[in-house]
Amino acid sequence: MRVALVHDHLTQLGGAERVLEVLQSLWPLSPTYTLLYDKTTMDTTFGHKDIRTSFLQNIPGALKRMRWLLPLMPVATEHYPLQDYDVIVSSASSFAKGIITNPNAIHICYCHTPTRYLWSDAASYIDELRAPGFVKMFLPILQSILRSWDRIAADRVDLFVANSETVRQRILKYYGKDSIVVHPPVSTDEFSISTAPKTAFLIGGRLVSYKRYDLVITAFNRIGVPLIVFGSGPEEAKLRAMANPNIRFVGRVTDAERARLFSEAIAFIHPHEEDFGITAVESMAAGRPVIAYKKGGATETVIEGKTGVFFDEQAWEALADTVLHFDETRFNPTEIKAYAEQFSLQRFRTTMHDIVTKAWEAHSSAPRS
Repeated sequence: MRVALVHDHLTQLGGAERVLEVLQSLWPLSPTYTLLYDKTTMDTTFGHKDIRTSFLQNIPGALKRMRWLLPLMPVATEHYPLQDYDVIVSSASSFAKGIITNPNAIHICYCHTPTRYLWSDAASYIDELRAPGFVKMFLPILQSILRSWDRIAADRVDLFVANSETVRQRILKYYGKDSIVVHPPVSTDEFSISTAPKTAFLIGGRLVSYKRYDLVITAFNRIGVPLIVFGSGPEEAKLRAMANPNIRFVGRVTDAERARLFSEAIAFIHPHEEDFGITAVESMAAGRPVIAYKKGGATETVIEGKTGVFFDEQAWEALADTVLHFDETRFNPTEIKAYAEQFSLQRFRTTMHDIVTKAWEAHSSAPRS
């Protein structure tokens, strides 16, 4: 069974890239095809792997002008040389699902979400984009063209694996195809329960607008409760400028420091609708409860009263009220950590390996017309 891996692009490290790392560990001799590869940012994680890029990599300044290359990404994806592989496993939240394989191969797509800026977030993507007005005028036309391609690309997938029930419903709605749900891997063994005093709440990850960290900053500015923010991203300067002295930014942190922050937090704040929400599970793996917006992947991982609590309205007032009435003593760290183990890395490895192996066996033994 000759296996190839395909990933949208390797330009930043996030949940999708952590999934790719595990897929690479399952098939260590398989190459990974991707549109663009930022060696400066990603070499520490992927530099020892067989990474093969599209022709877009050769365009001067491509990494700095990725959005301008959107019209070329479908054709670049379709031109990966995959004819010699039996099984192609794609890790996709946009273009990777659109590969073209040989007639006898099987394509299994681990879908993080149907392309956000074409489907679920199409309107907000244009509103929030920092671009000249004339560019925004033509974006709906480009979105429509890419949306048609994306729908056709989904038909090329033989088997979808969704990262949550939330994403399974999106795949069914936008692509008309059912899928198997396999939650993303969380390195639960890297987190442990701490007896250190819990003095602050915690948020963090990639500091981008859709994660609604601005809502958290506003709420904690009003109530004056200590909050720690880890991570970096395009919204960092804006968030720092908003924050009062009770809010402390620690920037990018090591894995060990990240684990310590989780274990010593009163609770982790999850203020946005996420496809799954790995950081919420990491908090639980450290035995700490989660305060989550009641929508999306968090509804599949957080159990009200056992591993965390929800707030129903995505507004600073609702979050502030929940934080002020939050009682950490109601939660048992040992029970929370035990619950998080169902999302472990080993569980993901075993499940994905079985799915791919059985799909190939069924596909290869089926009679050919």
